[in-house]
Amino acid sequence: MTVDRPVSPKAPFIWHGGDYNPEQWPREVWQEDFRLMKQAGITVATVGVFSWVSLQPAEDRFTFEWLDEIMDGLHRNGIRAILATPSAAQPGWMSQAYPQMLRSDDNGQRRPHRHRVNYCPNSDDYRRLSGNMARALAERYGDHPALILWHVSNEYDGRCLCDTCAARFREWLQARYGSLNELNYRWWTAFWSHTYTDWSQIMPPLATGEVLTHGLNVDYFRFMTDSHLACFCNERDILRSITPDIPITTNLMGAYKPLDYRRFAREMDVVAWDCYPRANQPPGEIAFMHDTHRGLKDGQPFLLMEQTPSSQNWQAVNALKRPGVLRLWSYQAVAHGADSVLYFQWRRGRGGCEKLHGAVIEHAGRADTRVFREVSQLGAELAALGDAIVGARLNARVGIVFDWDNWHAVEDAVGPVRDKHYYATVCKHYLALYRQNIPVDVVFPDSDFSQYDLIIAPMLYMVKAGFAEKVEALVERGGTFVTTYHSGRVDETDLAFENGYPGPLARVLGLWVEETDALYDDQTNTIVMADNSGVFTCGHLADLLHTGTAAVLATYGEDFYQGMPVVTRNTVGAGDAYYLASDPDDSFLDRFYVGIVRQYGIAPVIQPPDGVEVTVRYKQGKPIIFLLNHRAESVSVALDKAGYRSLLHAGLVGSQVTLGKYEVDILVET
Repeated sequence: MTVDRPVSPKAPFIWHGGDYNPEQWPREVWQEDFRLMKQAGITVATVGVFSWVSLQPAEDRFTFEWLDEIMDGLHRNGIRAILATPSAAQPGWMSQAYPQMLRSDDNGQRRPHRHRVNYCPNSDDYRRLSGNMARALAERYGDHPALILWHVSNEYDGRCLCDTCAARFREWLQARYGSLNELNYRWWTAFWSHTYTDWSQIMPPLATGEVLTHGLNVDYFRFMTDSHLACFCNERDILRSITPDIPITTNLMGAYKPLDYRRFAREMDVVAWDCYPRANQPPGEIAFMHDTHRGLKDGQPFLLMEQTPSSQNWQAVNALKRPGVLRLWSYQAVAHGADSVLYFQWRRGRGGCEKLHGAVIEHAGRADTRVFREVSQLGAELAALGDAIVGARLNARVGIVFDWDNWHAVEDAVGPVRDKHYYATVCKHYLALYRQNIPVDVVFPDSDFSQYDLIIAPMLYMVKAGFAEKVEALVERGGTFVTTYHSGRVDETDLAFENGYPGPLARVLGLWVEETDALYDDQTNTIVMADNSGVFTCGHLADLLHTGTAAVLATYGEDFYQGMPVVTRNTVGAGDAYYLASDPDDSFLDRFYVGIVRQYGIAPVIQPPDGVEVTVRYKQGKPIIFLLNHRAESVSVALDKAGYRSLLHAGLVGSQVTLGKYEVDILVET
């Protein structure tokens, strides 16, 4: 998608709205919904997400008349439509007619009709029937003036281990490896005499079967991603053939481990995701997930497809968002690249497991509520912003590597500790830069590193072919690379590198790892800086390494490896590669990364007080500065210069801005 372009030219503004389920309500409620939507500043409604049986009560009969009324009613009231295909929840008649469509659990047991996303993604009947529904919707509504986006299915989820999947998995493996000999080598099946002598012997990783062949495990994860993605592409291709000008997406789920969202993003016109943090979630962790989804399509703005306007209902504790937090977190999403603020849900349902989930309209059906007022205020502000922000991008010179394959491999490995905390470790390094208001892109092993001065790859256990060469090119041209303990252990099929650790990263890092110590939760060591500038705490894992060309910046302070290197730097060409051999405390990471980014002149445009986030998007090269006060008290922010104009408040601002608790401002240069 071109820089600075809206997702849809039919709606060149920040979308405001969310999931609307009119099929759950009598017709007399619909007109009241339209009236209240306009009052709340709702500009976009997502319809049809779980409507399959309401649209197709039998295989040979479609009932679109009610959806005709909804689409026409939205259009009459100036509200655009995101139209979903309902394929996340097949009707009971379908499961009854095609029982082999139903998903099998990790024991291979076929489930009854239940819940949602309960289909086998490799079922030919499911793909045929979901494709037929997509075609029928596109033919009926493709030219409807309200339609601005296709929303395929909903929150692709989980895995299936049925006989159909087993057969397709074998076909997938044959295409990937070509021969059993190659597969046996890549999976190291001579271990425990697991060598396969016929393709038919290969089974999915059933809970009652083989779960310790790690090459099989990571490949089944990849296969399941491809299986779900094939379902998405099946519907997408049908929609695109009929409505080539309507963009297509599906909604992702943050740090969801079972599916590789980088591979999904390649097939989506725009990334969309559902943001459901805890009410007490630190704001940096929320920012990390926004940046991850922005990174999935290499910096392209994304859609915040769902968030609760008040509270969830499925977490252990479902606290309300405090007054002002909905607005704050909505603008935080926009600050990190979102071009929409959408909710689940518009009207709270009366039954089912989500009847206590938050909504804009609660069971009382009233507009004189705190949540409705906050939503309405936000709607009015977004309308006033117009197209000022839409399409704007962030400009980061720091990238942090996140990889779903690595996530599976590192946490599947038996040893040296059970809990590897890969996701938490990547987030920990991200937060060290977030605390300094340094913009960060989340990147992937296949990303282009040429725009970055600093690439960070924490706990990169799996190093894929070609990655080390990209790192070497980055460093040689003057960039900096940082990686950590437990990196460079295995290749993409989970085979340990024959030359030891850190595998193909050894040359750029200038070291080799002899052993790795595992520390108990209450056990730590220390990082003693060689220049006597400080002593820091470290834990979790500790690599015992030997340097070749690398310089030693710090050593361990305790245990039998006291005095061995724990922080190293290797200069290659014009740049440097650092290795952190243990898990350092936050104070070390804060100082360490500030020292690196200063070398490149990377600094926030404004230095705010603690608890205030500064983020910048750029439109046509001009900065749009977001000031987000995450503190429950007022605070003053000194600006780098006078003469900014506020997009949220009339007039110019002086040399400082005062933000109330959970307050936001958006500044542009005059």
